[in-house]
Amino acid sequence: MRTQDYQDTDAPLFGEDDDTSTLRKSKIRHPLASFFHLFFRVCAIAVYLLCEIFSSRFIVCMVTIILLLSCDFWTVKNVSGRLLVGLRWWNQVDKDGKSHWVFESRKTDSLNPTSSAEARIFWLGLIVCPMFWIIFVFSTIFSFKIKWLAVVIMGLVLQWANVYGYVRCKVGGQSNLRNMAKNYLGVQIFKETMKKTMGPLG
Repeated sequence: MRTQDYQDTDAPLFGEDDDTSTLRKSKIRHPLASFFHLFFRVCAIAVYLLCEIFSSRFIVCMVTIILLLSCDFWTVKNVSGRLLVGLRWWNQVDKDGKSHWVFESRKTDSLNPTSSAEARIFWLGLIVCPMFWIIFVFSTIFSFKIKWLAVVIMGLVLQWANVYGYVRCKVGGQSNLRNMAKNYLGVQIFKETMKKTMGPLG
């Protein structure tokens, strides 16, 4: 049986500002973590795109990409998420043998507030790179490069696992995801209604 535990979450999403933004500095305070947050995932994409041009050894290319993806998954899950945006998620087993997924976030009023610049780097890198693997999956299928299918699916699964985990850290579960979607839709409907109402009056 699996359950989800949520800690209080109040970390910036996509570099958004809040009332404690004056406490944050826009400079990058963890340059090494920021670099490796992007390094492994960008290298995996580059190797996939260029390996057939510079090398005909499929096994070597496949192993290199898998190693880069594995290093990226570990780095993003255990290092860059904690340092750059104060988020982390993991699985633990209690005394009864039950599996618990834990999602937590450092509060923005803590002694070590997150940097807005680092938050942008984290979220952009976290979300943009997996988009490439979606494209790779379809291109592999349509071009009949079946030998690459397992590699691109692995890239898709590993990178989207971190996306899912960190979004859950931020919003606190499926119910909050639904509430966010409903609130956004409600705001858009309200704006459109106000435009139509105020238009004739103008």
